[in-house]
Amino acid sequence: MATNIGMMDSAYFVGRNEILTWINTSLHLNLSRIEEAASGASQCQMMDMTHPGIVPMHKVNFNAKTEYDMIQNYKVLQDVFSKLKINKHVEVNRLVKGRPLDNLEFLQWLKRYCDSVTGGMMNENYNPIERRSKVGKERSSKSFNKSSKSLQANNSHNSDSGVGVGVNKLSETKQGKATAPVNGANFVEERNSLMNEIAELKLSVDVLEKERDFYFMKLRDIEILCETPEVENLTMSEAIKKLLYASDKKELDLEVAEAQEDVAQSVDVEGGSDGENTKDY
Repeated sequence: MATNIGMMDSAYFVGRNEILTWINTSLHLNLSRIEEAASGASQCQMMDMTHPGIVPMHKVNFNAKTEYDMIQNYKVLQDVFSKLKINKHVEVNRLVKGRPLDNLEFLQWLKRYCDSVTGGMMNENYNPIERRSKVGKERSSKSFNKSSKSLQANNSHNSDSGVGVGVNKLSETKQGKATAPVNGANFVEERNSLMNEIAELKLSVDVLEKERDFYFMKLRDIEILCETPEVENLTMSEAIKKLLYASDKKELDLEVAEAQEDVAQSVDVEGGSDGENTKDY
């Protein structure tokens, strides 16, 4: 029987930070933005973790940069969906553009699906780094995953070139300072001050995340409204969608100017039509 996971309701909504934490913790990655998952590689491995061995990892390109390479990753993902009889349409052409809203929505769906299979529990027997090693040297995930192995190799190189000596001396100096006697009262006061500052920063982050999520949902509602059959072909709907999909300030300015021009022309056409009808009478 086919598995059909539809549009998420509000009960399954999770924010950007939670999605990134889920991916980074599960796959031992270091993504900092939702757009970095646009290649489809992490989605493939999430499915491989949820259904161990289901994904031919040697076909997944973790260094995919071009749309062509990204599309190949999504083809692998769609093949997996077909094997599992998951009726989920993947908007590949939109995802590879790296638009945050599109990728966040798909990752939210993916998390909901994975949690429904695993009960929200992490597969402790799954080694994501080892699975990625099957990709091969030509498709190494070195730039995609800052693993401890690559850091050790880098430290070894620095030591051979003499840089490591300086680092070791700096470390020894810091250790020496750490063991030096300090005024207990000043230490406690400084510690409390830093703890208060951290608490304030956490509170500010929570407020900003809630505000961001609130406006994201508003934008998503607007997008859904603009895609309804009754209004999707209207000039205003097309203009709004252009603004939503702008990827940077420069593109946004261009889209705003173009949208204003399109709307103005639409109004002129409608006004001219009314004027002609009035004149006939």
